[in-house]
Amino acid sequence: MSDGKGMKKEIGLTSLIIIGLASAVATAIFFSPLQMTEVAGPGSLIAWIIAILFYVTISITYIELSQTYAEAGGPSRYSIYSHGAVTNLINAMADLLWYLFIPPIEAFATIEGLDYIFPSLLDSQGFPTLEGAIVGVILMFAYIPFNYYGVKTFSRITSGFGTVKYIIYILPAFLLLLVFFNVKNFTAYGFLPFGVAGIFSSMPYAMFAFGGARVIPDFAEEVKKKTYLIYALIITVIGEGLVYLLFDFTFIANLDWTKLGLTPGNWASLNKVVGNPFIVLASTHHSGLGQIALLLLLIGGIVGPFLTGYVYMGGGARVLFASARSGFLHEKFKALHSKYAIPYWGLILFAIVGAVIAFLFAPVPSIYGLIDDATVAGYIGFATNPVAMMVLRMQGVTKWKIKGGSIISPIAFAASSLIVFWSGWPAVPYSVIILAIITAILGIVGKVTEGLKESTWYIGYIAFLTFMTYIGSDGALSLVPYLTATLITVIVSLVLFYPLGIYQGLRERNYLYHKEASAPEEGEASAPEEGLESEEGGR
Repeated sequence: MSDGKGMKKEIGLTSLIIIGLASAVATAIFFSPLQMTEVAGPGSLIAWIIAILFYVTISITYIELSQTYAEAGGPSRYSIYSHGAVTNLINAMADLLWYLFIPPIEAFATIEGLDYIFPSLLDSQGFPTLEGAIVGVILMFAYIPFNYYGVKTFSRITSGFGTVKYIIYILPAFLLLLVFFNVKNFTAYGFLPFGVAGIFSSMPYAMFAFGGARVIPDFAEEVKKKTYLIYALIITVIGEGLVYLLFDFTFIANLDWTKLGLTPGNWASLNKVVGNPFIVLASTHHSGLGQIALLLLLIGGIVGPFLTGYVYMGGGARVLFASARSGFLHEKFKALHSKYAIPYWGLILFAIVGAVIAFLFAPVPSIYGLIDDATVAGYIGFATNPVAMMVLRMQGVTKWKIKGGSIISPIAFAASSLIVFWSGWPAVPYSVIILAIITAILGIVGKVTEGLKESTWYIGYIAFLTFMTYIGSDGALSLVPYLTATLITVIVSLVLFYPLGIYQGLRERNYLYHKEASAPEEGEASAPEEGLESEEGGR
C-alpha cells in the first residue's frame, strides 16, 4: 500500500468535470450519429433526447450511492453491500467487460483517424489490417504513462488536454454547418423512415455514448470533496447530451448523398461509409472552411479518442482494484504504488489484456460490433444500482437521499433493461456467455458463495433479457414483434425482477462480511453535505 495512506484526494471539481466530459465525448461523437441515422433516419435526434432522459435517471442513482460509498471503482462495489458477494461478482465482471472493451474501441477510433493519412491501416471493409492492429497494441501501452504518475498529474494533464479537445471537437461541427446545410435531409425522405422501432434500435449507440459518465464515481476515493461527484455527474450528462445532439444534427444536415456515392434518402446505405464518418464528410468539401473543419476533425479523430482511452484505462484499473477489495482477484491488485498511490498492477494488467483484444479481435469486428458488446455488458452491470439504492435505504445505511428516488430508481432499472434488449442479437448472448465464463471461473476458484440466495433475481434477470433478445423480431427466432417484445421487457422487468431484487436484498448492513472502504476513520465525523436530503428526510 501507499505507506498505509491509501489513495490521494487530489482531484478538484473542475478537473473532475473535465475528466467526465473528456471520457464521455470521444468515439461515439463520430460514430454513433452514423449508426443511429442508418437505422432511424433523422429520428435519431429523438433517440438522443430519450437517451439524455434515461441517463439522467441513471446518474442520479450514482449520485446517491457514491455519497454513501465514495470508493474507487464504486459502481462495481455497491451491490456487495446490498446483495452480497455473488451478485457483486457478476455485477463487477460485467463492469470490467465494459471497461476492457472501451480502450481498444478508442484505439480503433484513433486508427480510423490515422487511416486518412496512412491508408494501409484499414482494409476496404473498414477493419484494421495487421499494421493497424500493431498500432492498436502500441496505443494501448501508450495509455499507461498518463495514469502511472499519480492522480494529480493525471487530472492536470486531462484538464488541459480535455479543454483543448472540446474546442477541437465543437468548432468543426459549426464549420460544417456553414459549408453545407441540406434541410431536405430532415423532411424530404421522412423524419421517421423506420418508424418508432428505428428510434429504439438506435438507442444502444446513444447509451454507449453516455456510459462514459460512470468514470466519475470510479474516481470517488480520489476527489477532494465527495459533493464534487454530484455536480460533475450532472454537468457531464447535460453537457455531453448537448454536444451529441449538435453532432447528430450536423451529420444529418451535412450529408451530401451524391458526393458520397449514395442514393438520396437511402439511410440504410450509410453502412457503406468506411472510416471516421465526419472526416469522410469534411473531405467532400473543398472550400476553405471545409478544409479547416477537415484538419480539426483529423486532429480530434486521432487525439480525442486517445484521451478517452487512457482515462478509461485508469477507471478500469480502479474496477480491478475494487474487485480485489471484494476478494475476487489476487491481493496484488489492491496494492498501491508507494509513491504515486495508484493501483499499478491493475493498470499493467489492463494494458496487457487491452492490447491482446486490440490485436486478436482487430480483423474480426468493426468498431460498431465492439460498441454493441460493450453496451450490453455495461448496462447489465448497471442494472444492480437502482435496486441496490433501494435496498440500502431499507437497511438504513444511506447517508443522503435524493428526492424522488423511489420513482427515479425503477425508471433507471427499466432504462437499463431496454438498452440491453435493444442491443439485439447476437451482441447480448456474446456478452452474456463471456460474462458467465469469467464469473464461473472466478466464483469457483475464489469459492464465492456468500449471498448466493440473494443473487437469484439477478441471474434470472440476465437470463430473461437474453431470452427476450432470442425470441424478439431481430433475434434468432423472430417470434415476437419488436414493439411487443419491447413492452414485455419493460413490464416483466418492473413487475417481477425489480421488486424481487429489492425483496432479496440483505436486510442488515453487510460490514460483517465486507469492510466498507469509504467508512470514516475512528473519531472522524461525517459532515452534512449540501444539496441532498438527510436520512431523516424520508424516502
